[in-house]
Amino acid sequence: MAISKTSARVYSTETGRACPECGQPVAACRCKRQQAGVPAADGIVRIRRETKGRKGKGVTLIDGLPLGAEELNALAKALKARCGTGGTVKDGIIEIQGDHRELLLEQLLQSGYKVKLAGG
Repeated sequence: MAISKTSARVYSTETGRACPECGQPVAACRCKRQQAGVPAADGIVRIRRETKGRKGKGVTLIDGLPLGAEELNALAKALKARCGTGGTVKDGIIEIQGDHRELLLEQLLQSGYKVKLAGG
């Protein structure tokens, strides 16, 4: 079934949500987008500190991890426990509350990742 880019069906009352690429129900989609699961990365994990949009409270951000969502959540849980603080995973980036760059650098190096401290 050829789907035109201007008139792609995205929802059906019979099957629910449809993939905009192939037109199949999302559960049966076989597109490359569904198969990927892991974001493309350059192989370097970057650790940076950020306060923007957090009312001056600093967080440590870890991005560039070549992991799927479940593995990323498990790693975030282990890193939060190691730092003794809270955090979350948003859009493939692990956020750890506070400035724990050096501790996280050591932990990720021991796990076998190529890690860089980013930012000033």
